[in-house]
Amino acid sequence: MDLKRQQIESFTVSGVQVRTTNAAEHKPDTAKIGPMWGDFFSKGLAEEMPGKQTGSPVYGVYSAYQSDASGEFDVTAGVAVNKLAENFKSIVIEAGDYLVFEAQGPMPEAVISTWGKVWSFFEANPQIQRRFATDFEAYTGPEAVSIYIGVR
Repeated sequence: MDLKRQQIESFTVSGVQVRTTNAAEHKPDTAKIGPMWGDFFSKGLAEEMPGKQTGSPVYGVYSAYQSDASGEFDVTAGVAVNKLAENFKSIVIEAGDYLVFEAQGPMPEAVISTWGKVWSFFEANPQIQRRFATDFEAYTGPEAVSIYIGVR
């Protein structure tokens, strides 16, 4: 796996948000992330978000971690904005170092598979510690995603 470490400056994403756990997402009757994305796209928010930065990709942001990958966390589907969008959830991506995991292929399978690689990577490399502050997916094409994981 070809990983890169990248310094990210802080930026704000606005969109729709749910609170969930990884365990809940493994069961169709309790999964919230898929329906949230359906809501995001059915409302045309990728194109119509007030204050959207020109050329912003679509982001999936993971934040407000209760603990680690086993606890509750928030997921926001949105776009980068120049100003906070009223009536939408906004999250500030923390500045700092991120490991970038890239994937190509049909969605959502490519992103789900890549999250598996993220978890395996950190299990195999305990010396590299996740921050569990903000992590995010940047959808750079119809079949391209980069997952940014904040590290210490």
